[in-house]
Amino acid sequence: MEIKKELVTFFFFIAFFFSCHFTAAMLSPKGVNFEGAPSQNLSGTLSPSIGNLTFLQSVLLQNNNISGSIPSEIVRLQKLDTIDLSNNNFTGQFPIDLFRMRSLQYLRLDNNSLSGTIPPSLANMTQLTFIDLSYNNFSGPVPRLPAKTFNIVGNPLICATGKEQVCFGTIPTTLTSTSNNSQNSQPPGRPRSHKIAMAFASSLGCICLLIIGFGFLLWWRYRQNQQIFFDVNDQHREEVCLGNLQRFQFRELQIATNNFSDKNLIGKGGFGNVFKGCLRDGSVVAVKRLKDGNAIGGEIQFQTEVEMISLAVHRNLLRLYGFCITASERLLVYPYMSNGSVASRLKAKPVLDWYTRKRIAVGAARGLLYLHEQCDPKIIHRDVKAANILLDDYCDAVVGDFGLAKLLDHHESHVTTAVRGTVGHIAPEYLSTGQSSEKTDVFGFGILLLELISGQRALDFGKAANQKGAMLDWVKKLQQEKKLEMLVDKSLKNNYDQIELEDFIQVALLCTQYLPSDRPKMSEVVRMLEGDGLAERWEASQGGESIHCKANDFSSSERYSDLTDDSTLLAQAMELSGPR
Repeated sequence: MEIKKELVTFFFFIAFFFSCHFTAAMLSPKGVNFEGAPSQNLSGTLSPSIGNLTFLQSVLLQNNNISGSIPSEIVRLQKLDTIDLSNNNFTGQFPIDLFRMRSLQYLRLDNNSLSGTIPPSLANMTQLTFIDLSYNNFSGPVPRLPAKTFNIVGNPLICATGKEQVCFGTIPTTLTSTSNNSQNSQPPGRPRSHKIAMAFASSLGCICLLIIGFGFLLWWRYRQNQQIFFDVNDQHREEVCLGNLQRFQFRELQIATNNFSDKNLIGKGGFGNVFKGCLRDGSVVAVKRLKDGNAIGGEIQFQTEVEMISLAVHRNLLRLYGFCITASERLLVYPYMSNGSVASRLKAKPVLDWYTRKRIAVGAARGLLYLHEQCDPKIIHRDVKAANILLDDYCDAVVGDFGLAKLLDHHESHVTTAVRGTVGHIAPEYLSTGQSSEKTDVFGFGILLLELISGQRALDFGKAANQKGAMLDWVKKLQQEKKLEMLVDKSLKNNYDQIELEDFIQVALLCTQYLPSDRPKMSEVVRMLEGDGLAERWEASQGGESIHCKANDFSSSERYSDLTDDSTLLAQAMELSGPR
């Protein structure tokens, strides 16, 4: 850590050194050009403090709106060789001590409002090569101007017609004299090329070093913000990087939830409770508190959920604000979902309309599509159900509760684990073999569709028609008999689209086919929900169903009966709770 700090300091020291070196070079006794201010629409007055810039070589302020008098302190600049104050609004008299400026060669004060007499001392400034005092209000007499080129046209008190001999002129010189003077009196605004190159190179080097130093500082701070904790399972120390997730203090979350008051309890699950809270900045959050932060299962659950949500970022997936770890506590902090879960909203008032249910189905499908086909490695949720689909302020679906999720490389087809999930949503191959894949989630999504249509839990709406143990057979029978209205939530009161209802039930039955290979992928499910390819897929499934039935000597009811049977195995299945 100290090495990183020293490196940052070193980079900034180098940048500072070059910056100072560049400034010193520009302010060295070789002189400074006060350039870059022409034609900038500057206004105000020229400060007498200019007399303190003793190394100044040129003053170029032409074509601005500067007013006031020319400060007499300017004559203290003994290294000044160029003055161009033309096309401004200067008033007052010419500085009478101008003859003290032994290096001045180029002087332009034209197009101002200067008045008074032209100082006779100008006649003694033999080094002058160019003088332009035209278009002011100067008065006579006019001294003999030694400059090679001079111009005082436009001063009505001196040059009434502008044709007088004293108004302008050019004194011829020898070739040698002209050559030397042209070098000494090069026009304003043309700095020497090597000075420009040196200034540009120094500036560019300084900027590059500053960028490198700043980038290094950002990288170092990013590394500082990364938090690491370890998996305690089987003594393996597997690092999990949490990126830029905020690490909360336990006291902060205590205050936010009113010490985890029962009044703020908004959900319960197998691993912990969820509380509504309000942070100091006013953000409303849902805080998930594990029941036993020291338990091995709880630690694995905590690590898995944080890792999953850190990897998966999508508008239809629950994002994680941050976490809290203490010696005995494990907490996760999520944004608060104001409309709760789909399971709770299906029982609440006002009733979810058909359009909203359709939008929820498509949103949840897109979230699962991202997990299965757009994440690397892909993620299997393993507990898709209405209670784990949350609704934001606009009733958009957000897939939550990643506690049972599993990472899966794209070249792997499945992962074998102990059976976990929720009764009524477990795919048959997962229940019998412990093998889960993305098709396990597809099965759970099919059950979710039926819950959205019926407004009832998977275990309840089959029992309501005395069809325990044969829920999917019952749905298929109603579909074949064209009695789909018996499935629809009674609270909708026929306010639904009959064609969309039939499409939804077909998608649900395709998703809940017995063989995983027969179920569509989530990308196909999304397209079918949006009206693309459903008819062809449904027709193909009906043709293959008779073949499957002949190949199996037991009925569809027997195959699916274990999905709703209250057996000892299913009674041990976990049900996790996300914020709701």
